[in-house]
Amino acid sequence: MKKLTKSDLKKLNSKKGLLALLSKEPLSVERALRYVNYERKLKKLQVELIRLQTWAIKNNERIIVVFQGRDAAGKGGAIRRVTERINPRFMRIVALPKPTEDEKSQWYFQRYVEQLPKAGEMVFFDRSWYNRAVVEPVNGFCTQKEYKIFMNQVNDFERMILESGIHLVKIYMSISKKEQAKRFADIKSDPLKQWKMTKLDEKAQDLWEQYTEYKNAMFEKTNTKISPWKIIRANRKTEARVNVINHILQSIPYDKNLEI
Repeated sequence: MKKLTKSDLKKLNSKKGLLALLSKEPLSVERALRYVNYERKLKKLQVELIRLQTWAIKNNERIIVVFQGRDAAGKGGAIRRVTERINPRFMRIVALPKPTEDEKSQWYFQRYVEQLPKAGEMVFFDRSWYNRAVVEPVNGFCTQKEYKIFMNQVNDFERMILESGIHLVKIYMSISKKEQAKRFADIKSDPLKQWKMTKLDEKAQDLWEQYTEYKNAMFEKTNTKISPWKIIRANRKTEARVNVINHILQSIPYDKNLEI
């Protein structure tokens, strides 16, 4: 273990430092310091998110952030860290259930259009229209014809969103097969988390290669100059959350000097 500095000792002697040090076994000073440093970074970044939202409200800006990724990649946790300090009246988290029979008869993008932000609003999609690029074809929830129509239309759909003045940020959270298996095991063993395990999750490891094939096709087609993807390595949740927020802040040209 490296020699502790005065700054390290001060961090460990704080309320959060002691909690981080004693909350997990075996006791790990390095892990506790990482957590305290993460909490400090997170607080600073959340202040910037408030500044970003304040700018959006004052200027009637509209913002969409799309989160995609493997099952158990940490999308929900990242969205919680992004949204927990901003004004809930001017933001929404959208996690649409499977489509109804009426929605199945509509244009595929229609139910997503209905969720687009109004002036001053930020909308966070916990999975999005990109379900049709990966999850649906892998699991047989759409036909190959429907998949191909989606892939032919999605870039034009996003171009129209951008040309209407909406800011669009696309984030893909990536984890390894080994890490996914570990997280599934943790979920299954925790009574407070078992509800998170779905039938799709149960099949995710067996279908890993099929997901990879469709994911790569999605990136090749939809990682465009005007609407690029940001891949966030998410094996370590704390680093991923910091990187997610940094990317959102870097992607939108808000007034960084705005008083809040």
